[in-house]
Parts: sequence; C-alpha cells; structure tokens
Amino acid sequence: MKRCVIYGGAGYVGTHLTKHLLNTGRFTHVHIADIQSSPLEGSPGVTASITDVRQPLEIAHAPFTPDWIFNLAAVHREPGHEPHEYYETNLAGAANVCDYAEVVGCDNMYFTSSISVYGPTLGATDETAAIRPVTPYGGSKYPAEVIHQRWHRTKSGRRLIISRPGVLYGPDDPGNILRMVKAIKKGYFAFPGSPRIFKSYGYIFGFIDSIDYWLDSSEDMVVYNYSESPTQPLGELVTTIKDHLECRALVLPIPLWLLLPASRLIQAIAGFTNPIHPVRVKKAATPTHIVPQRLIDTGFNFRYSFLESLKHWEQMAPYDFDPMAVREVQLIKPQEAPPVVVPQPSRETSPLELVG
Repeated sequence: MKRCVIYGGAGYVGTHLTKHLLNTGRFTHVHIADIQSSPLEGSPGVTASITDVRQPLEIAHAPFTPDWIFNLAAVHREPGHEPHEYYETNLAGAANVCDYAEVVGCDNMYFTSSISVYGPTLGATDETAAIRPVTPYGGSKYPAEVIHQRWHRTKSGRRLIISRPGVLYGPDDPGNILRMVKAIKKGYFAFPGSPRIFKSYGYIFGFIDSIDYWLDSSEDMVVYNYSESPTQPLGELVTTIKDHLECRALVLPIPLWLLLPASRLIQAIAGFTNPIHPVRVKKAATPTHIVPQRLIDTGFNFRYSFLESLKHWEQMAPYDFDPMAVREVQLIKPQEAPPVVVPQPSRETSPLELVG
C-alpha cells in the first residue's frame, strides 16, 4: 500500500494528478491538503483537509505517514496578489512542507517550480540557463527550490524531483489556450506583440506523463523543465487551432506600443478584474522559449504534439469546445454510480483575451 499527500491538491494540476495516481494504482490513498476544499473529497481512496502551508503543519493533518509528498501549493496568479504575498506563501510553504517531511520521516518529495525562474527567454532555454526572474512569482519560486534541495541534502537516500513547467492547459482549464480556441471559433482573435515569439505550453496529460517518468527513474535528484517539444511560435499555435477547428478566423497582432497604454487606462477604471490588465499584456508579449532538455536527453516520450493535444482534449472534454455538449462528471474509478451528466454553460471570451 502506497500513500501520498498532495499540498495544493485541490487545484487544477492536483485534481488531475490525484485521479491519475489512484486510477493507475500507483497510490492507494491520496490525502489532499489545501487551503480550499477539493472536488474529489469523499471519492474512493481520497481524504482531504483544509491546510494552510503558510503555517507550521500539524502531524495529525494527514491520516497517515506518506510514502511521497507532492508540493504543488503556491500563490501564482499574476496579477492578483501583492508582491510580498508570493514570498510569504511560496517560501514559508516550502519550509513548512519540508519540516513536516523531516518530522514524519518521508524521504520522497516532488515539487512544482516554474519556468518563470528564468525570466523572459528570447532564445532556446534549457535547465542549465541562468536564473533571472523578473516577477515576484518567479523570484519566490527559485528560493523555494533551494529550500527543498537543502532538505534533500540533509539525509542520504532521499529523493527530490523538481519540475519547472510552462503554462499548463487541458480539460476543464479556462486558461490561455481555451481562450484562443473560444475566440477563434467566434471568428476573430487579437493578441499583443509578434506571432513569431515562442510560447511554452504543457498539456496536462503530458505533464503527468513526466511525473510518472521521473517517479519510475532511479535518480535521487532531478530538476527538469516541462513544455511540449518542440516549442512553437505563437503564430503556429494559432494556425494549428484554426486548422483543427476548420475555422477561417481573422487573427490580428496588436503592437505593444498601442495596447499597453490602452490597458493602463482600462486598469485605472476596472482594476484587477480587467482581462487586459497591463501585467497580462506584458506577460502575453513576453517570449518563453523553454526546452525540456533533461527529458529529451533521457528518452522521454512526448506523446502530445500541440495538434494531438487538441484532439485528445476534445475527446476527453467536448464541452470545453462545444457549449451545447454535456459534461460527464467522473471522479475516481471505479464508480458505483453512473456518471452524473450536467449541462456545461458556455464561457464567454473577449476577443482581446490575452495569451500568457
């Protein structure tokens, strides 16, 4: 019997990861420790607790001593938080999770960092590149890596896997890629900057493949990038979506010198709720040319090209692509009851929704 705790497990990645770990039999019990409730709570093999990683962790918050700890907990959305909040949560969270692992004797940990530790990446950037974050989120993530590495070094036989994923997308995620899909389906899509900039995205199921890959490896310490390979320019991503949808949408790049002043004006009126906030505008126009070289060098199988990911996504969650489709809610296999079918409301998308 193998059991794990997932900090931040109620979020997008944690929910998909929990289903996968249980459905594949890799773990028999997953405890989700998060500051918010999990949609999987009460499913077979799942327990959950409301847990704030900013505070020292009580031993009793999890009902068992875990074989593995997955630390996904972070403040990450930009904009939306004050700079100090990223450091307070991401650094204290790393320290408290490592302290908990020390106390209960768990010697295996997986930590999600971010490609934001590299800052803007004009050229191809692998794991050997310099660390040059330019945002509070990126600036808090690299010190959090160091905290986990310090935990790893204090005892022989420990395993630590650190991932630096790009922007993840897939079923049930109303993020950047789905915004592009919705806008292109409506017939027009505008984005800031040049279609030639590279943007590093990772399909959620490909990312989970990478987690399996390193869990099965014999390496005791790994730091790796995750994005689909090869990384593509934004214009190619848009063209692939248009071809997949068989849609002849109008695609308009908007110069940053024009859009940024306009976004500042709108920000003064609308605040953080503004979909074209200046931070989002600059982020959308910033290249992220990330290369997952560790995975490439060790023979990892990237199963999903961008086109294949769209096909797989539409098969798994047709309601994301068609607002008239029904949504089948399936949690953890096996289900004693049939899937619950509920209508999936459409998500309106501004033609100026930005790609980060």
